[in-house]
Amino acid sequence: MHKFLLALVLGSSLTYASTINGIAITVNDEPITQYDIEKTMSVNKISKNEAVSYLIDKVLYDQLVKKNNITADIFETNEYIEKLANSNGMDVYAFKGIVKQEYPNYEVFENEAKNAVIRQKLISSLVRGQLAIANDEDMQLYYEKNINKYLTSKYFDVVQYSSTNRNALVDTIQNPSKVASGEVTKMPLKLESNKIHAQLQYILNGTKPNTFTPIFTADKQYVTLFLKQAEGKVAIPFEAAKPRVFNDIMEQREQTFLKDHFEKQKVKADIKVLR
Repeated sequence: MHKFLLALVLGSSLTYASTINGIAITVNDEPITQYDIEKTMSVNKISKNEAVSYLIDKVLYDQLVKKNNITADIFETNEYIEKLANSNGMDVYAFKGIVKQEYPNYEVFENEAKNAVIRQKLISSLVRGQLAIANDEDMQLYYEKNINKYLTSKYFDVVQYSSTNRNALVDTIQNPSKVASGEVTKMPLKLESNKIHAQLQYILNGTKPNTFTPIFTADKQYVTLFLKQAEGKVAIPFEAAKPRVFNDIMEQREQTFLKDHFEKQKVKADIKVLR
């Protein structure tokens, strides 16, 4: 009931903010401006009440992080990235290569990883044994109910480019029609997903058709694959998917815990709507 009334009060009062940069709300004396609200609405394509709720949660979250003196250094961030790579059956260098395809600015990903470490530390501080750790039965059930999350293409139609000269492969990626004669070997292949290493499977699943994979090493050579097309779908075996399943379950439980925690914090917080 309190939450419903708060939503009504916030929704009906925000329009009275005098200017776009004026303070619309304070949360434990920390301001949220009208500009913050409108920007959040625009970027996330959400309603005003949803934006307000999100921003209040963010302020409460930041205040808890500060109160508990939680930080994350570069070593903890790198350790998190390494664990993330391992859970996907990859070494950290190949994993970073995939990430750099999705994040042109790698610092954005590093910042997300740092925030994930901070979130985990905060949850550990708040939970104190309240969060159940996923067991094999939990993982098997989650895997079966969410099998579509653990699918891979059955076949990959690729062209393999290999060389002992990494720069020659870089040139090939930039100019595929001009393969360096004598330096780069080109070979068409059809790869069956259940017969290739999990690391290569992950790389190919993260590569868009008609693009190159990151350069990796194999048999003392540098290799890149040009993915022509991926065919069919097949489930990743449960044992191979377990690290990902565990991470997905725990992330879901953490998010649920935090959501419930902040709903309670909203009721206790000193939230003022300024007109």
